[in-house]
Amino acid sequence: MSLFEVAKAVEASPIATAMRVSNYWFPLLNLIHLSGLVVAAGTVVYWDLRLLGRGLSSASVSQVGKSLLPWTWGGFGVMFVSGSLLVVIEAGRLYTNVFFRIKVAALLLAGLNVLIFHLTVYRTVEAWDRAPITPLQARVAGALSLALWFCIMAAGRALGYSLDYNT
Repeated sequence: MSLFEVAKAVEASPIATAMRVSNYWFPLLNLIHLSGLVVAAGTVVYWDLRLLGRGLSSASVSQVGKSLLPWTWGGFGVMFVSGSLLVVIEAGRLYTNVFFRIKVAALLLAGLNVLIFHLTVYRTVEAWDRAPITPLQARVAGALSLALWFCIMAAGRALGYSLDYNT
């Protein structure tokens, strides 16, 4: 069974069908997904701006991280659960959608960016924690994060306007 056939089967499942034909599930899940996005992306922007030396410069990098990280993970968790349910509703149609593929690729790259950042430059944060200008690698990670989150949001919005799911 191909991945596309799996996606079509998921879309045809009783739970996906029930949510799709309901007048309430899709808009409710969308609202929850966007609420999670506001929290996660908002905290990511503050973090990235601190890494770029453009915001919250009076606070240490580690303190900004400690303050924002629980909110970031909470927002991301809400987005992950609600987004997964939104995908279930139309998995077969999303499978071939170029904007969905861009969004998933950008999400994976954003996760990889965070992983690489924390495994490399962030390990020496005590050396540059209060510096108004962070190391180049931290600034690159922050800029890349901002670009990827913009891409994630733009691709997500484009999904709602891409009537031809084979685009």
